[in-house]
Amino acid sequence: MPGPRSIKAKLTKENLKTLPKLLKYLFKFYKWQMILVFFLLTIVAIASTSSSVFLPIIINTISYTDPLTKITYINSFDSIKNDLIIIAIVLASIHVLGVIAAILYTQIMAFISQGFLDKLRKDMFNKMEKLPISYFDRTPHGDIMSRYTNDVDAIRQFISQTLLQAYQAILTIVFVVFMMLFYSIWLALIAFAGVFIITKIIKHIGGNSAKYFMKQQTSTGYVEGYIEEMMNGQKVIKVFNHEEESKQKFDELNDNLYLDAKNANYYGNILMPILNNFGNLLYIIIAIVGIILFAFNSWNLSIGRLFDSTYQYVGIAVVVVFLGMTKQFTQTIANVSQQMSMIAMAMAGAARIFNLLEQKEEYDDGYVTLVQTKIKEDGSIEETNERTHNWAWKYQHRTSDKLEYVELKGDILLDNVDFGYYEDKLVLHNIDVYAHPGQQIALVGATGAGKTTITNLINRFYDLADGKVRYDGININKIKKSDLRKSLAIVLQDTNLFTGTVMENIRYGRLDATDEEVIEASKIANAYDFITRLPEGFNTMLTHNGANLSQGQRQLIAIARAACADAPVMILDEATSSIDTRTEALVQEGMDKLMKGRTVFVIAHRLSTVRNSDCIMVLDKGRIIERGTHDDLLAKKGTYYRLYTGAFELE
Repeated sequence: MPGPRSIKAKLTKENLKTLPKLLKYLFKFYKWQMILVFFLLTIVAIASTSSSVFLPIIINTISYTDPLTKITYINSFDSIKNDLIIIAIVLASIHVLGVIAAILYTQIMAFISQGFLDKLRKDMFNKMEKLPISYFDRTPHGDIMSRYTNDVDAIRQFISQTLLQAYQAILTIVFVVFMMLFYSIWLALIAFAGVFIITKIIKHIGGNSAKYFMKQQTSTGYVEGYIEEMMNGQKVIKVFNHEEESKQKFDELNDNLYLDAKNANYYGNILMPILNNFGNLLYIIIAIVGIILFAFNSWNLSIGRLFDSTYQYVGIAVVVVFLGMTKQFTQTIANVSQQMSMIAMAMAGAARIFNLLEQKEEYDDGYVTLVQTKIKEDGSIEETNERTHNWAWKYQHRTSDKLEYVELKGDILLDNVDFGYYEDKLVLHNIDVYAHPGQQIALVGATGAGKTTITNLINRFYDLADGKVRYDGININKIKKSDLRKSLAIVLQDTNLFTGTVMENIRYGRLDATDEEVIEASKIANAYDFITRLPEGFNTMLTHNGANLSQGQRQLIAIARAACADAPVMILDEATSSIDTRTEALVQEGMDKLMKGRTVFVIAHRLSTVRNSDCIMVLDKGRIIERGTHDDLLAKKGTYYRLYTGAFELE
């Protein structure tokens, strides 16, 4: 497992590319709502800075300064009463409008943020269901889960808070900069110099904070993934007395998380006090310089005078308004810097989510479909929507308009197949398998010999390196994967049961199966007796992969699920491995009925379970070294003979 620090440089480089991608994804669903939100935010930003505009107006209304004596006089209340009332009404109206806009945009954003996350999670899950098995082979499941939790939550915070605060801060900064230049370019230059220094501080301290916040996010994913893995493997941990080693590994991962979180919060926590105190220092400098300029009457350089040569505010009004704007300016910059780590976390999370969404989907160029059919009196095949238990491949030729129906018989051929999970390392070599309709083909061999890999190729979980697989004479690359897999039922050694009732888990094999068909399937698998003894029978709720059942009972439900699917080809990968000998005898009777008339591939370590197979293939290191019936292989006195007559089974 790679450490958290091994992928951060890449994530940091992708940040700038991820932001527009995330915004484009957001506007794809909520374009007009977001435009409305930004409009309302503009009103809020104007309202929050309106005091800076009206403060010098108010000061100049109630007072005036003699330019010669520099003595300030207060105007009489009667002479300014009407002006003050108008100013108060306008200012109050602006703030009321700002409050209304704030209420509206927060309500709209609650709808947008939750709706966006709902669509994002759906898109992630839908994409995940379309990914090839190889993606899940190479990606830790805990890492995938972390994208649904930590990364989605980081985006939630960015959409609902950080994005809006950043936009409002930009508007505020633009407005304040203009107003500073409008009143006094000299004081504005001092303020800009102070902000330049603040930016340098943010770049150094804030950059480290963002870096460690991203590392913290990835470390959290590793910790959560490890906890999930340990929860699933508690029985194995305890039976092998591996508790101490597990704790040591967890301590190592948790310490990495601690260090990353500590560094992130260290830099994040010292940034604000430094910026606040520097802002106070700048506040004092502006006050001193403003008083000096006022004393020497040096207010001539300003944008206000460029528009109006008669423009002149009372000097003290400029100082007062600049003090307020400086405070607002530095606080806004500080607030933006505080959001930088959140932006970095969101972009890192978004990069990981888009990495999932942009994964190459399972490729399927098949055009042959599977349909229900019935045989007409003249012997021709007719497609029907009825469940007739007769199937055919609907073959629409691409080079002509000819439509052909090929009866599904279950004839499987692997012709000179090579395969490797990695291009430079083959695990199957020159595999030839012939399974005629109704035959039972057994695959035996040591672990890693390639038995399960062969069945995975029949399912098209992976594509071949060389050779062909034909199903009823049709290259399986031409068959749509969903239709191909519909014709196959599989029972795995590792049983997967889903949250739901026993009835629903068996019906998972065929969703349109009636209750009677589900019950019949349970009888075929000899699961009916134990199911009826459960507290609520077929309506008993199963959770946590059927943790309230024994391993053997879980396997019986998996076999019943395959029976319910009623597929013409079955794959049994150690289907009876978790069943005791007595139960196995009962199940074998049901399995014989289930396999009748079907092509069956059996993977087994217990050689006693494959004696009646039509053909037994012995694999070793990805090659078929022997093939034949049970009696034929015993007569050869080769590998199978030594395995069968020895006092051991394959492991």
